[in-house]
Order: sequence, then C-alpha cells, then structure tokens
Amino acid sequence: MVGFPIGEEGFGVDGSLVHQGAGILVLNQFLLSLFLLIPMVLVARTVVAGTRYSPILIIVIFGLGMGFIMRETGVSSPGLSEFPLIDLVARATIVALIVSFFVGGQELRKIFGKITLPPDDTVVLNTEETILGTGRTHLIFVLRSFFLLLGIEALARHLIGASIGDLGYTYPLIAYMGLVIAIILIDHKAQISDKRRYFQMGVVEIMAVIGILALSHHCAQWVKPMIALPQIFFAMIIAAGLGACCYRWRYGPTIRALLFAGLPVVLAANFMIGGSRISEAFTISGMNAVLAYGFFGQMFWMFGGIALLMILGKTNHARNLAPGMAGSLSHSGLTGACTAGDMGGIAARRAPIMINVPFFGHIFVFSILAMSATQGYLSLWPTLILLACGMLLTLWSLKRMAHSYGDDSREVAALMQFSFGWQITALFGGFLLLHLGGMPLNFAAMAVSSGLSHFGLFAATQGGMFGDQAALLIPFIFSMPFLIHPLVFFLFGKAMERDGHMPYIPVVIIASIGFLGILWAAFLTT
Repeated sequence: MVGFPIGEEGFGVDGSLVHQGAGILVLNQFLLSLFLLIPMVLVARTVVAGTRYSPILIIVIFGLGMGFIMRETGVSSPGLSEFPLIDLVARATIVALIVSFFVGGQELRKIFGKITLPPDDTVVLNTEETILGTGRTHLIFVLRSFFLLLGIEALARHLIGASIGDLGYTYPLIAYMGLVIAIILIDHKAQISDKRRYFQMGVVEIMAVIGILALSHHCAQWVKPMIALPQIFFAMIIAAGLGACCYRWRYGPTIRALLFAGLPVVLAANFMIGGSRISEAFTISGMNAVLAYGFFGQMFWMFGGIALLMILGKTNHARNLAPGMAGSLSHSGLTGACTAGDMGGIAARRAPIMINVPFFGHIFVFSILAMSATQGYLSLWPTLILLACGMLLTLWSLKRMAHSYGDDSREVAALMQFSFGWQITALFGGFLLLHLGGMPLNFAAMAVSSGLSHFGLFAATQGGMFGDQAALLIPFIFSMPFLIHPLVFFLFGKAMERDGHMPYIPVVIIASIGFLGILWAAFLTT
C-alpha cells in the first residue's frame, strides 16, 4: 500500500484521485496515516517516560527523520503528496487551537469575573499504563485526536468548499469515518459520573468546533476585500468568546482529547512533511539565512524572554516561565507541552489564557502583515509604532511581575501583559531586523514563524498569506528550529526536577548566543 501514489484508476502515477475504488483507497490512507503518526507520538512518550521532559522534542526528531527517509527511499515525493491524509492532519492546526482558545476564554472569564467553580469531577482518568509512558485513557485521547482532526477538518472543508487537490470529493467519506470512530472512542474503564451526558458533550463539542471553523472562514472571506485577516484570527475571537459565555462548561471527551494530544499529532504530521522537503529546501537561494534565523531566533526570543522574566520580573518558576513563553511567542511546542500537563498543573491551567491574550492584538499584527504582503515589502512606520508599544508593555509587565510576590492573580495579570508585549516585540522586531537585512517578505515570514514557533503566523503562511512558495516550504522551515528544543525542554525539565525553579546562568548564555546569531542571520542576505 505504501508505495503507490493516488492515480487515474486508483493508486497510479500522476497523483490524481478518481472515483473507482475510492472507498478502499481512502481506507488504505486511513490505515497508513494512523500507523505512521500514532506510533510516533507514543514512542516519544515512551522515550521520556520516567522523566520530566516533554515528548514533543522526540516527535520532532522522529517526524523529521521519518519524512526524510520516506523521501530518500523513494516511498514518497517532497511534501508527501502520496499521503494526502497526513497533509490533511498537518493543516488541521486551527482545529487543535480552537479548543485551547475556548478553554482560554473560560479562564479569562473566571479571572475577570472573580468566579470560582467547584472541581471538575466529570471523569477520573484511568492511569494504568497500556504502553510505557502512556496510560489507558491517554492512549484513547491520542487515538481520538487523530480521528477528530481528520473528521472535523474534512467536514469543515466540505461545508465551505475549500478542497485540497483532487481529494475534495472524498471529504464526506473521510469525515464520516473519522467522526464515527472518534465518537465511540471513549475509555470505558475511566470513572465517568454520567456516561450518557459525557458522550453527548463530546458530540456537542465536535459540532461547535465545526461551526467555529465554518463561521471563521466566512468572516475571513467577508473582510478580505478590506483586509486579508487569516481565518485563525476569527477562530480565536469566536472560540474565546464562546468560552467566556460558556464558562461553566465541563469538558467532554472531544476537548479533553484535543487539549492533550491535538497539537502533538498536528506537529507530528507537519514534521513528517517538513522532513520530506529537507533536500529540496537547501537548494533554494537565500534559504540558509531563513534557517539560521529560525535556529538562533528560537534561542534569543525564548531564552531572552525567560531571562527578562527572571532578572527584571524576579521570577524563575516554571509556573510563570512556561505559560508566559508559550503565550508570548504563541509557541506551538511549549503550548502543546503545557496543555498536556508536562510543565505541571498550574502551567496547564495558565497556558490557554496566555495564548489567547496576544491574539487580541493580532488585528494589528495581521493588518500590517496583510498590507505588507499586498505591497510586497514591510510597512515600516506601523511596524516601528507597534514595536515601541510592545517594548513599553513588556517593561511594564515585568515591573508588575516583580511586585506580584507569588500572588496567583497578580502573576496571571502580569503574565497576560507580558504575553502581549513580548509577542509584539518578537514579531515586529524580527520582521524589522530581517527587512533591514534585505530579506524578501515571504522568506521573512517563514523565518519569523520558525524563530518563534508561532502557530498563528505558521497557519497564516500555510494558508497562502505570503504566496505559494512559502506555503509549500513552511512545514520544513517551521520544523527545523525544533532541533534547538533539546535546550528548551532540557532546561525546563531541569527546572521541573528542581521543584519548578529554572537555573539562571544557562539561560543568560543561550540568550546571548541567540542575540548574536539573529544579527548574523539577518545580514547573511546582504
């Protein structure tokens, strides 16, 4: 099954999908995608079992390696066009993020409304290890996430008419198979207080996510003549608003699964596609500067932000550093680690709040970037104004954090401001630096996206905001800087082993190297 691209009379050689035997072909693709992606996530969890490190680091290595091997052995072409369902999962970033936005909206409503709810006793997970490092209920969450991502993305694309290649007419079949399997994937050995209601909650959550996807798409199309804001911006607004209204909602199996495994599965698919483009990308002129900025940007913006929080904000605990950096960079890897609980319970609760806050400023971010994309170069004055605002807000937030004295509400308020300010600083600071270095805007978008692991800019670039070439290359460019993540997750792992306290000296050293690196990378093109 693996070596046959989709073709004129089934799996042929020209890459097109036809009606004859389509059901069997889609079933083959389901099985192939399932057995390629899910073991990658589970192996990653096995490797880090018994440690405090996040499995996302291992997903990076295995994903890139798998994609590269598939390309080099001739099993697939660059981009894994022979595996369209893996591409469909890779493009389901917004599906996984909608859940985080919803949860963030709930938490924001509770904070600003000073609302306290009783603990959620809807379900008690079965923690018996089915696979080393993965409990029974968590295994079900991983499997369910795969089918949810496929089913929801396929149905949403069918409803809005946004098909990819020749796969579009099979979307109803993919959606049916994915959603039916996902709906019944509930761990019967977990302690569920009301099984019928829990099942119904999962169905309602699926319908809500599909509705948000459809509505956000139409909103983006409606404002497109005025400003080309990406779909993810409207998805965030709608999902966070719904979460604020439904702040009493107890999570059903859909939200629980996507919070735990949605981003890891999406990232595994993107890393596989990125790995398949390694050889191709290095032949493109100017790509070395993009990759260099991605590597050193990860070091500077991540550890530079941590250094600021530690030195000026007077906090070195992971409960602040992990969600603070996940939100301030919209960092896909750290966000996935936080929401999965790898950085502790407090970080898991705070991360959805922090990733929501900067997105409210994305009406300015994407407005300027959309205007820049239309004219082909960075709009300088709006960039400078926003950069100055971001730097001032960052300094103000650090002062508030230094005077929080461990109080939960003060820390959260300071982190919200920091997330907003540092994100504006990192985004527009990066674009400005690369503009001064002479890098084209589409390359700069890929470089900044990868240098921050910024899932919003990644989704917008993948959606074609900066042209077709950037859309094709972004999975590879985005995945490569994740090889720096041994440093990220090693230091956060060390912090968790020290009761959450991050060591100072390594952070400052890495941030300094990163600063020199981005200056070097920015002027490689001159």
